[in-house]
Amino acid sequence: MTEHLRIPSPAGVFDAIAAGPVDGRPLLFLHGFPQTAIVWEEQVAALGDRGFRAVAPDTRGYSPGVRPAHADAYGVGELVGDVLAVADALGWDRFDLVGHDWGGAIAWWTAARHAERLRTLTSVSTPHPGALGEAYRVDADQRRRSQYQQDWRSPDTEARFLADDAALLRSLYQGKVPDRHVDAFVRRLSEPGALSAALNYYRADRPDAAVGKIQVPALYVWGAEDIALGSTAAHGTEEWVSGPYSFHALQGIGHWVPEEASETLTSLITDHLNQHGPTP
Repeated sequence: MTEHLRIPSPAGVFDAIAAGPVDGRPLLFLHGFPQTAIVWEEQVAALGDRGFRAVAPDTRGYSPGVRPAHADAYGVGELVGDVLAVADALGWDRFDLVGHDWGGAIAWWTAARHAERLRTLTSVSTPHPGALGEAYRVDADQRRRSQYQQDWRSPDTEARFLADDAALLRSLYQGKVPDRHVDAFVRRLSEPGALSAALNYYRADRPDAAVGKIQVPALYVWGAEDIALGSTAAHGTEEWVSGPYSFHALQGIGHWVPEEASETLTSLITDHLNQHGPTP
């Protein structure tokens, strides 16, 4: 069973789900857009049962208590700072970090800037930012896939997403996400200011976003049918990891890996954690 936490930080209070013994090996999960922490409920419960202290917060903009209105509050420094602030509030000196979609990008940035805090890194769907940037430069297919990021910077995006009972927002999940999760995500993003906050991840300028090679033991799990993130960046990610690295391409799986391939993903994460640290 999962429990609900409220985690204080200098930026405000983060809502979170958690499972496992409070003295278990620390494990933090970060969700992406347009989701909340419950995307990880299967993994949080499963890893908690295995003796980890698994915690998944609703990240900046998604937690009502940490919802700044301006895009400049969603820079790399702020997003990485939240990860460390949550870990500090939980009393974690070192921890394992797992992220999907935007959570994966934040996880790569955290590993690059604060390797001393991480035992392992797992990114789901999201390639290393350097690999994605290189793919954008050389691969017309990836530029096409990434065009939505520019489109969503438009000021009318919120209205379009939420019109007609959030029909366009609901369509993003491609029928691959359980209805109860979709309904929960839409409810959260329909709160005042919530969708604008979530879209600020795309609207923020990132002059400080350069990421070098990753030394932390890294696992990258990618769905081969991902509509947004193509094979060039996926296969190029290994060039950006100097430490131990494992890559798994899941055939027939798209972008929503934590829900489309829940058991497989849990198994891969568990093996990665056990390989690179003490078993709880």
